[in-house]
Amino acid sequence: MYLADKWTDYRVLDTGDGMKLESWAGKILSRPDPQVIWPKQQPDMWERAHAVYHRSQKGGGEWEKRQSLPESWTIRYSDLSFIVRPTGFKHTGLFPEQAVNWDWMRGLVRDSGRPVSVLNLFGYTGGATCALAAQSAQVTHVDAAKGMVAWAGENRKACGIDETKVRWIIDDAVKFVQREIRRGRRYDALLMDPPSYGRGPSGEIWKLEDELYPLVELCAQVLSDRPLFMLINSYTTGLQPAVLSNMLRLTVMKRVGGSVEADEVGLPIESGGVLPCGASGRWTR
Repeated sequence: MYLADKWTDYRVLDTGDGMKLESWAGKILSRPDPQVIWPKQQPDMWERAHAVYHRSQKGGGEWEKRQSLPESWTIRYSDLSFIVRPTGFKHTGLFPEQAVNWDWMRGLVRDSGRPVSVLNLFGYTGGATCALAAQSAQVTHVDAAKGMVAWAGENRKACGIDETKVRWIIDDAVKFVQREIRRGRRYDALLMDPPSYGRGPSGEIWKLEDELYPLVELCAQVLSDRPLFMLINSYTTGLQPAVLSNMLRLTVMKRVGGSVEADEVGLPIESGGVLPCGASGRWTR
């Protein structure tokens, strides 16, 4: 398992009964997690929550604030700073488990000894973008949601990263990659964090099981002659690590060689055990 166990500002305190109790730089949030099918290990601890997220039967949900909680605040990881902002869809603007992939990618960029251009598809609020740009990579950040790209820009500023290190693109990921191929533009590394289901800026429907393999196949064509890495993240329960491994092997590895590995991604739980957080497939030269 790829375990994100180097956080100091973020901790999973306890899990149980379909919920997870997290500390975000001292602000304690209780949020749903459908994979948590076991009972709470430390029930009394949950009374410390500053806010609890309740799902709505009509979709979405809302936060119940039990203690004073700011609209947003900052959390740090290593040399990076991110703005946390609880949203109406239970998210906070950051996936802490991805820190293990940030470290992996930054190590490859650092050890490459050369300038590295990175394409980040479905870039969300820019966790990976900031991690890579802070490591001297030149990043193109693509997301269909204007608000998420704006949030990513806030994170860039919070990290103190020069604005010239990131190119911001508000666009459908597939259409953007197709245009980059026609333009002859290539990247040394590529990562994607696609949603299970979503819509593009013009209403295009995205369903991961149908769209992911064609996208990975397409992305293999936008890699440079000396690509460094490619990363696929998946939060869809049905897509096991072996599925991601097979896709990378049949596309990127078939085209340029290298090696592939894939595994679950997780976070340590302070009350015991590990919280599963999807899977990642990694290709390296």
